[in-house]
Amino acid sequence: MPVDMRTYLGHVELANPVVTAAGCAGSGSELAQFFDLGRIGAVTTRSITMAPRAGRPTPRMAETPSGLLNAVGLQGPGVDAFLARELPWLAQRNVRTVVSIGGGTVAEYTALARRLNDAPGVTAVEVNLSCPNIEDRGRVFARDGGASAEVIASVRAVMRYDVPVVAKLSPDTADIVSVARACVDGGADALSMINNPLGMSIDTETMLPALAAGTGGLSGPAIRPLAVRCVWQVRTALPGVPIIGMGGVLTGRDAFELILAGACVVAVGTALFHDPYACTRVLRELEELVAARGYQRLADVIGLAHRPPGAAARHRTDFEESSL
Repeated sequence: MPVDMRTYLGHVELANPVVTAAGCAGSGSELAQFFDLGRIGAVTTRSITMAPRAGRPTPRMAETPSGLLNAVGLQGPGVDAFLARELPWLAQRNVRTVVSIGGGTVAEYTALARRLNDAPGVTAVEVNLSCPNIEDRGRVFARDGGASAEVIASVRAVMRYDVPVVAKLSPDTADIVSVARACVDGGADALSMINNPLGMSIDTETMLPALAAGTGGLSGPAIRPLAVRCVWQVRTALPGVPIIGMGGVLTGRDAFELILAGACVVAVGTALFHDPYACTRVLRELEELVAARGYQRLADVIGLAHRPPGAAARHRTDFEESSL
């Protein structure tokens, strides 16, 4: 009997838990030539900004052991072009779409949410909190619970009620649980973690930083234990809040580990750069793992690692009740 792979992001049902990570699937059309995007849970867009952005100077990427450093700088066409071309393309194909947004001020996040409020085809909005707050000496929003909560509250206030608002968290903070709690208190319907931690590589031939920007976000298998730890800690503290887990997912086993830690959705990112079929492969491998362990529903293994031996499985209604 096939496994029921359905899951929920807030009140929104997804056919399965595998989605793309922001910035790793372009506008969606790039992956569509390899597989039907409707086969996965959702496509997450690159982080959309109000104005077009050229991004940072090259080189923007550098390989590291078991990972990849990037400093692209939120390159994109801006929200006008996104709403005119990219989102309609996805909507016409009935692709579930999580729109990532990024800004330098609370007002910019609010303005982006307003532009998306009436746009058809938006399944959820993921708020990229790892952007520098230009009004606070460039301090990253995600490192401060109060600043993160202010952004989330502003987005939730203008976004229509049926679109979940997801706060994307960074591990580069002293206490990710306190930031997560602040975001939920600010109105976040779900949490996404982890965004790339900062890293750096120096080219020993040129004796200069490998990235033009100096530092960049580290992704790939090297950060998976960090992602699992963050998901575990936040799930322990906030068991009723849906979590999108990400960080180094290359296989179904990697995805299963994050689900056992408490994620109900898993994003695939860096793997897509060398395997455009990674999402469908991860989904197939994950379903096989769940079935091999005797479970007929994905819901029955979400957060399973937290349950004491012999405890009964929790169902979706349990999560709904615990979040009231």
